[in-house]
Amino acid sequence: MKINSAEFVISNSEVDKCPKEPLPEYAFIGRSNVGKSSLINMLTNNKNLAKTSGKPGKTQLINHFKINNNWFLVDLPGYGYARVSKKTKSTFQQFITDYFEKREQLVCGFVLIDIRLEAQKIDLEFMTWLGESEIPFCIIFTKADKISRTKVDSHIAAYRKQMLMNQWEEMPPYFVTSSTEGTGKDDLLGYIDSINEEVFKNNNRF
Repeated sequence: MKINSAEFVISNSEVDKCPKEPLPEYAFIGRSNVGKSSLINMLTNNKNLAKTSGKPGKTQLINHFKINNNWFLVDLPGYGYARVSKKTKSTFQQFITDYFEKREQLVCGFVLIDIRLEAQKIDLEFMTWLGESEIPFCIIFTKADKISRTKVDSHIAAYRKQMLMNQWEEMPPYFVTSSTEGTGKDDLLGYIDSINEEVFKNNNRF
């Protein structure tokens, strides 16, 4: 898939105010400072589309971007935010939960994980919640250019081991990416494109 257009549509904190168009949505989420904005900008060939910041927790709303006029990329706030109040964090978590549980247009979630780090409890817990809620998702390992391929493989193996220990039958589909080098871009967009083909072939409308 080649992205020819990427248009910001709306930001809000209420699922009921999300776009009404019957188009498939792909939601991107991860811990603060995982490189989500950089990844979105790399995928869309627009370095200014998603706002990047040195301050973690920059994304604080549900952000919809219409891609090629036929699907939505949804940029969600991170979990495990830095420097926000407990009340604010609770609010974020509530509308993140509402989005995943109520949004009929959601086709797949993408959980971003910093590949440089060993398996993090909060990532595993969030993915377990998605699995228990029967919400389809994939894993995107980010910042692969920062460590060796051997360590990349080792950390992925650690995640697989942890998930299988937590009663998963198998590890969800995953992608290894680098926003700096463009690694994983074609594979990730190709995956989305294949799902879109099935959605439109079956004439699914939400």
